[in-house]
Amino acid sequence: MYEQLKESITEHVSLSDEEWERCKNSFRPKRMLKRQFLLQEGDVCRQLTFVEKGALYSYTLDSKGNRNVWRFAFDGWWIADLQSFFTDNPSTLNIEILEDSELLLLDRENHEKLLKEIPAYERYHRIILENAYVALQQRVENALGRTAEEKYARLQEYNPEFMNRVPQHLVASYLGITPETLSRVRKDYSG
Repeated sequence: MYEQLKESITEHVSLSDEEWERCKNSFRPKRMLKRQFLLQEGDVCRQLTFVEKGALYSYTLDSKGNRNVWRFAFDGWWIADLQSFFTDNPSTLNIEILEDSELLLLDRENHEKLLKEIPAYERYHRIILENAYVALQQRVENALGRTAEEKYARLQEYNPEFMNRVPQHLVASYLGITPETLSRVRKDYSG
């Protein structure tokens, strides 16, 4: 465990062996099974989660109980409800395990300590947040201004793994289209 985390960090910044050990020791490993919840709506998000292996997704429920998928996280990705984590307010999101997963959890105290004591970690975290913001903006632009066909084509281009690892009804929710529309678009796209 920790290989993906080390790779993610060293892709963006350089750490000494001592700094890496301090980072590594700040995380708590956790294994979770498919369909378990990492976070449920109404709870406060108490940790940032790095996905060492597996898949998770975050979503809200509408008044009819339908899932509105916000995002997915696979090997080497981060996931959390940042609004809840940074404000200590109850979460509006659910984060559910999509595949049996090996996770690395970083609580707020250890996160703040790393930010303060290891400048390279602070730089890494800033880069991760910048990338997350850019991805969020692209997601909003995609949701608001594209046809179902365009949304699907962009997903295929930028995140083809979604199609192999995520059930189609969740992909449809993520794209903001019905499962029937997704089925039609996939047929047209491949045909």
